[in-house]
Amino acid sequence: MPRTPHIERHFTASDRVRDVVIGMSDGLTVPFALAAGLSGAGSSGVVVVAGLAEITAGAIAMGLGGYLAARSDAEHYTIERARELAETGAKPAAEAAEVTHILRSFGLTAEDSEPIVAALRKRPEAWVDFMMRFELGLEKPDPRRALSSALTIGGAYVAGGFIPLAPYMALASVPVALMASVVVTVVALGLFGWVKAHFTETAPLRSAFHTMLIGGAAAAAAFAIARAIT
Repeated sequence: MPRTPHIERHFTASDRVRDVVIGMSDGLTVPFALAAGLSGAGSSGVVVVAGLAEITAGAIAMGLGGYLAARSDAEHYTIERARELAETGAKPAAEAAEVTHILRSFGLTAEDSEPIVAALRKRPEAWVDFMMRFELGLEKPDPRRALSSALTIGGAYVAGGFIPLAPYMALASVPVALMASVVVTVVALGLFGWVKAHFTETAPLRSAFHTMLIGGAAAAAAFAIARAIT
C-alpha cells in the first residue's frame, strides 16, 4: 500500500509577523490620536500636513528601532557564541557535564546521554550550537534580519498611518472626517486582528476583538491626551 507522506505544517515567520504587528498597531493608533487631537485646531489641510509629518517621523523612528534591536540581538549572539566556544575548549569536562544535565532534563538517563555527549565532543561547532540553543536559549540570527525588520516595521507603520488619515484627505469637514476616521480605524483594527490570527493560527474572532479592544483603548488614551494638550 502506498504511504501518504507525513507533512508537518509549522508557522515559521513569527519575527516578520511581530514586526508587522509592532508597526501596524502603532501606525493605526498614533496618527489617529494626533489627527483627532488636532481636529478642533484647524482645517483638514492642517491635520493632513501634521499627520503626514508624524507618519514620516514615526516610520523612520520605528524602523530604526527595529534595526538597532535586530543588530543588538546579532551582536549578543556573536559574543555569547565566542564565549561558549572558549569555554568548551578550556573546560571541556565542565561543559560536557552541562550537556548531560540538559539531556537529563529531557528525561534521558546518564547512560543514554553518554554517547550523545561523546559525539558532541568530537564536533566542536555542533557542540557550541547545542549549548547556544539548549543552555542559553539563543537561535542563530538571520544576517538579513536587521534590514528586513527595519523595512517591515517602517512600512507597516506607514500603511497603518494612512488609514486614520485618509478621511481627512477625502473630506473637507473636519468633524465628519473625525467620525469617519474613528470608524475606519476601528474596522481596520478588527481586520488586522483577523488577518493576524490567520498567520498565528489563533481564534480569528478573539484576535479581532482583542486587537480592537487594545488598539481602541490605546487610541482613546492618546486622543484624550492630545485633546487635553491642544
